[in-house]
Amino acid sequence: MSGMTLHESAIVFDGLVVAQWNRQTFEHMRQGGLTGANCTICIWEGFRDTMTNIALWRGWFEEHGDIVMPARTVADIRRAKEAGKVGIVLGWQNSCGIEDDIRLLPLFKDLGVGFIQLTYNTQNYVGTGCWEERDSGLSSFGRHFIAEANRLGIAIDLSHVASQTASDAIAASAKPCTYTHVCPAGLYPHPRNKTDEQLREIVDRGGFVGMATYAPFMRNGADSTIEDCLDTFEYVLNVCGEENVGIGTDSTEGQDEAFFEWIRKDKGTGRRMVPAKGTAAFVKGLETLADYPSLTMAMERRGWSERRTRAVLGENWLRFLGEVWQPAASGVDGGDRNLQADARQQ
Repeated sequence: MSGMTLHESAIVFDGLVVAQWNRQTFEHMRQGGLTGANCTICIWEGFRDTMTNIALWRGWFEEHGDIVMPARTVADIRRAKEAGKVGIVLGWQNSCGIEDDIRLLPLFKDLGVGFIQLTYNTQNYVGTGCWEERDSGLSSFGRHFIAEANRLGIAIDLSHVASQTASDAIAASAKPCTYTHVCPAGLYPHPRNKTDEQLREIVDRGGFVGMATYAPFMRNGADSTIEDCLDTFEYVLNVCGEENVGIGTDSTEGQDEAFFEWIRKDKGTGRRMVPAKGTAAFVKGLETLADYPSLTMAMERRGWSERRTRAVLGENWLRFLGEVWQPAASGVDGGDRNLQADARQQ
């Protein structure tokens, strides 16, 4: 089967897209053959602004319903494929959408939130982000948060989370966790990249790794090509195993310099945490979300089997999400046990 034919028939899931949302972006997603994606609606926003973003998406689902549709289950994502649409999973890159009230989590689950990253770069109630100077680990509030996310069936993302906090979260979670959009530190030692040990730690507990095609995280930076992406993919596959890896492009298509200034500051308004300036460069050949077929063609050139290609493009993601999106049975889980242990020490 040729690369293009395979791409057209494959499930293609992107573990993280943080693009500027508009009709052109949605058209590019469909042109690229995207079946589903985790689309960011919360980075530094609190409760009200996150709710506003959900309201915006509800409007877009109506206005652009010929292209995009909400996806809350794996079955929804497969239905999107059948309908020739893109299944949108609402996701957070920070747990600040609930502010300090865990009782709000079920509300957001009901509204379609399928992924929540515990921290975005800096410290919050739950734990520590990867750009903080000191990693204090997961808080007791964070253990409670994880237990509730497990119960509800919300995937726990650790991409921007500091190493000790991530390790604590992996240990505390009764369900596998994910790095939705990362690159390996073994190829390029960037604060956002994960070591081989961190990658193995998450998959050893049943977790999942989405590989970013984000030039700043790659060893050739702004000169990165699709072939560099394939080098990155193959490195992670060798570390994590073929069944535990997918794609999480971290695409910022359409975002301007003001957006990048906002995300690089602590809480969006404080001191600059990330030293980079300007907009992020795109991998050459992956400038828009219409370019997903180029990845599949590169996989074919590398001699990947059809099974491996289909798995990495999306089937692995759907297997993992089918597990973690299931609401947990009532009773004591790993997070509850940690909370009880904390209480006994008071």
